Amino acid sequence: MAKNTREKGAARRESRDKRPHATARHIRLSPRKAGIVLDLIRGEQVDKALSILEFTPKAASPVIHKVLSSAIANAVNNQEMDRSSLYVAECFANPGPTLKRYVARSRGSASPMLKRTCHISVVLDQKK
Repeated sequence: MAKNTREKGAARRESRDKRPHATARHIRLSPRKAGIVLDLIRGEQVDKALSILEFTPKAASPVIHKVLSSAIANAVNNQEMDRSSLYVAECFANPGPTLKRYVARSRGSASPMLKRTCHISVVLDQKK
C-alpha cells in the first residue's frame, strides 16, 4: 500500500507543470467578470500586462494585478528567471463556492441571490 502511494506521488511530481504560477482563491467576484479582464492580458509580456491592468477600470483589475505580481515574484525569486523574457502563458478564472442569499420580494415571497466567487490563476513562461 505505502509503496504504491509513494510511486504515485513520485509520478505526480514528475509530471507536474514546472512553470511559475500564482493563484488567488475565494475572490468575491464573478468568474465571467474576471474573465473579461484576463482576456486582455493573455499572451502579453508581463510589464505590458501590468500596465494594462493598472489602467483598466474594472473591479477585477486590482486583484489580477496582485496575482500577476505574485507570479512574477515566484518566477524571479524561486526559479531565477529573467523578468524581461516572461510572458503570461495562461490565465483563467474558475468558479468557486457560491454564497446563497435571499432577497425580499412582493407579497411576502423571497428570491434567491447568488453571490459568486472565483479562483484566479496566472501561469507565466519564458520566451524562447
